[in-house]
Amino acid sequence: MKVALAYSGGLDTTVSIKWLKEKYNAEVITITVDVGQEENFEEIQERSLKSGALEHYFVDAKKKFAEEYVSRCIKANGLYEGAYPLSSALSRPLIAEEVVKIALREGCDTVAHGCTGKGNDQLRFDITFSALAPNLKIIAPVREWNMSRDQEIEYALKHGLPINPKKSRFSIDENLWGRSIEAGELEDPWIEPPWEAFKYLKPLEETPETPKEIVIRFEKGVPVALDGVKMPLEELVMELNKIGGMHGYGYIDHIEDRVVGLKSREVYEAPAALILINAHIDLEKMVLGRRTLEFKKIIEEKWANMVYSGLWVDPLMNALNAFIDETQKEVSGEVRVKLYKGSARIVGRRAEKPLYHEEFITYTSKSLFDQRAGEYFSKLWGLETHLWYMRRGSRR
Repeated sequence: MKVALAYSGGLDTTVSIKWLKEKYNAEVITITVDVGQEENFEEIQERSLKSGALEHYFVDAKKKFAEEYVSRCIKANGLYEGAYPLSSALSRPLIAEEVVKIALREGCDTVAHGCTGKGNDQLRFDITFSALAPNLKIIAPVREWNMSRDQEIEYALKHGLPINPKKSRFSIDENLWGRSIEAGELEDPWIEPPWEAFKYLKPLEETPETPKEIVIRFEKGVPVALDGVKMPLEELVMELNKIGGMHGYGYIDHIEDRVVGLKSREVYEAPAALILINAHIDLEKMVLGRRTLEFKKIIEEKWANMVYSGLWVDPLMNALNAFIDETQKEVSGEVRVKLYKGSARIVGRRAEKPLYHEEFITYTSKSLFDQRAGEYFSKLWGLETHLWYMRRGSRR
């Protein structure tokens, strides 16, 4: 058996290398995909090979992640249950795709991932693997061995695997779109997350005393410039993570419904994601009509649920994306955001082709709106209600 393993370099996937060799007598190839996590990738490669991997591959996918995944999340205003910007969920199908590419190139008959049986990531990997390479077998060592974290550490130490069990008491997944923070005392939903768990966010008392105003330019729903400076999306996102975090913005702490039926306490920091999604929502209000906005909210909820549930490669996603793309053709303009002490207030917006027209909405003598038309509109708008009460012969 020859296995291509999605390798993060953490405890689960490091133990998986040895376990796959022991249980299946497998040759293991590891693949690490860079989606914006700040890691020492040379150290990860060394750890993989020391743990028994036959070969290790590194894939820099930051640009692809931003342009093909993050951009779609912005256009879809992707917030699962109105809170989570899908940072980890978005990255999994991309990682799975890169693993499949190398697995097929290297003649592997199996792909593997380090997901648990109680989380959502198993779906995101399993479904993408099976869609892109239905002939490959899928193994999830963590699901099979059913070991606790303490047992994993004991196994690793017993076999001399290069791990650092004291690195962090938290389980952290990071990419350029956000960081998820789990485990440790965070499993008690009553306990406030300690600031040491965060990377970008500063405590409010340490944030600047002066507000920071930024201007974000969008073209067809996608951010293209920050404060007048054009830059690739991945760079713009990473810059906003720093700026937003410096001002204490981007904190998410909520109870989340996992696909498997469990509720979990989830803590995230996602300064750039929240800034960009909220700015995008505001710009859409300038450009899209009420009926389109109302219907798009239904599509957005379905889109977020699909991504969260691991269905990025499902045919329905193509249809949802096609609708969203159609709505974004005129969503171009700029949004002003003021960051201060944990808040990000939108203080201005302008669009290239807005439905907002000052000459119609103004109450000055310059108004082009004939208010006399309102009388007949009001009668027609309320006609059904009027007839209902007429039929009853009473207004009460």
